[in-house]
Formats: sequence, structure tokens, C-alpha cells
Amino acid sequence: MALLTEVIAMAQETLQLLVSMHRIVRYLRRSRTTAVLHPTQFLALMLIADEQPIRIGEIATRVPCSQPTATTTVAALEEAGLVRREPDPVDGRATAVVLTESGAASVEASGRQAAEELSKLLRRLDEDDRALVLKAGEVLSRIADDL
Repeated sequence: MALLTEVIAMAQETLQLLVSMHRIVRYLRRSRTTAVLHPTQFLALMLIADEQPIRIGEIATRVPCSQPTATTTVAALEEAGLVRREPDPVDGRATAVVLTESGAASVEASGRQAAEELSKLLRRLDEDDRALVLKAGEVLSRIADDL
């Protein structure tokens, strides 16, 4: 019986975490800079910044989204002047995606603005809770990297 109670409690805590993360992301998404890009475009742009040059298939895997969605996303970012396609340095028959100067400036501005908005939320917490949330961010990052 104790195990069942523990499983139910964990399921409720997990759901609360999921809902809270979604609400925070929605709040940040509505902020000025990130609202300009669709969430998938924002994630892809940040991924390209970290991993460039990167193939579209890898973008689809890492965002995650379907291959056609990744292709459409890269095309929109390319049309906006934020990325460009180049021959893949490993396989010249394939293409890879890299940031343009405008894309790099957008990543820097978007990241700074999103971090500022999240910092405002974190300042509402006391010091111990803020440290706990930031530590949880490290753990969640490891989970995300393993996806």
C-alpha cells in the first residue's frame, strides 16, 4: 500500500512539474523577442547556434520535430536572414546550416532577453528556492541532452 501511495504522489508531483514548466515557457514565449519566432524556430535557432554546422536531420532529432517541420523551419529562418545553408564539411553532397551575422545577433538578443525575463521570475523566490530551481535547471539540461 505504501508503494502505491508513493507512486501516486510521484505522478502528481510529476504532473505539477510538467504543467508549471509549460506555463513558464508560455510566459517567456509571449515576451517581446521570442514572440517574433515560432517556438520551433526559436529552439532550432538556439540549437544551430550551439552545434553549427548542423544538418537538418540532426535539427529534427534534437528539437525534436519531424524532418519536414525541420526543413520548413530552416527555410523560414533562412528567409528571415538568420541562417544559411552551406556544403556539409564532412560530406560535400549534403548541406549544413549555420548562423548568419544577423542570426548570431538574434540568438544573443533572444537569449539575453529570455534570461532577463526568467531572472525576474526567479527574483520572486527566496534565496534557497532560487538556488534549488537553478540546480534543477542543471539536472533538467542533462535530461534534455539525452533526448
